[in-house]
Amino acid sequence: MNKPEDYKEGDFKSFLWNADTGQVLGRTASSWGLIIVFYIIYYACLAAFWGCMLLVFFTTLTENKPSWITDSSIIGTNPGLGYRPMPPMDYVESTLIWFKLGGKDSEWKTWSKRVETFLEPYDTGAKKEGANVEQCSNTDVFNRKEGKVCDFPLTDLGNWCTKENHFGYQQGKPCVLIKLNKIYGWEPELYKNAMEFPQGLIDTLPAGMFDEANNTANNDQGYFNKVWLTCEGENPADKENIGQIEYHPGPFFRSYYYPYQNAGGYLQPLVAVQFNGPENGVLINIECKAWAGNIEHERSERIGSVHFELLMD
Repeated sequence: MNKPEDYKEGDFKSFLWNADTGQVLGRTASSWGLIIVFYIIYYACLAAFWGCMLLVFFTTLTENKPSWITDSSIIGTNPGLGYRPMPPMDYVESTLIWFKLGGKDSEWKTWSKRVETFLEPYDTGAKKEGANVEQCSNTDVFNRKEGKVCDFPLTDLGNWCTKENHFGYQQGKPCVLIKLNKIYGWEPELYKNAMEFPQGLIDTLPAGMFDEANNTANNDQGYFNKVWLTCEGENPADKENIGQIEYHPGPFFRSYYYPYQNAGGYLQPLVAVQFNGPENGVLINIECKAWAGNIEHERSERIGSVHFELLMD
């Protein structure tokens, strides 16, 4: 390739440093100084503008309360449900609880250990913020005391669903913890009596529970201060193989745990669903639903419900 006629061997070196003019990369020291000062001022003003906008944004926020709640938020007012234990993170998309009955510790103990780990804050951690935690009564409808939360004692999970019993996984009577997802400021619309129960709730309540609710309607109004919970097999085959189900402390969440206001020491209420004798070697699809006047259900979107599978070998 031929060089341009006006090309000189020393041109590039002169561009880097011109000893005659004192220029570096084609500019004198004063020229470089002016450019540096300009960009310092430019980026300082840009950072100050960004900082001011961020400060204005922060003035719209509160420390413990989201700016948009209930109907105005993306989450909305229809809480979903969660369950524990969940599969390991390697299978994050799975909803299968699979363990071996009577096998080695490693084949069932990992599941009980996950439940134990989840319950640690209920036993020690968050409860040590004790100034905020108080004992609530069944006659309390909602807990609207600012900064105060109702205690959830682990004894509410019954005598079987305990760490000492490995939460039933060693004995083939596994306990699955169900929780209602937190939505700031949400309050359930409570059923005032058994006559307000939707048919779906009546059909899936434990045997005799509807009659009990109907008989206590006029005697104990605290009885209905609950968000109800039911679990069942999703399909006819699942219902046949699921076996007996027990709920601890019962098929409900007490209403005095609501509304959630992000107060220190708050712990979600739990229901321990104990499966007594699910069929061995059969995959069982299970659906749990929360019931209140303002909870809707949509199976395809898992609205107001949660799905998981149980397989005991």
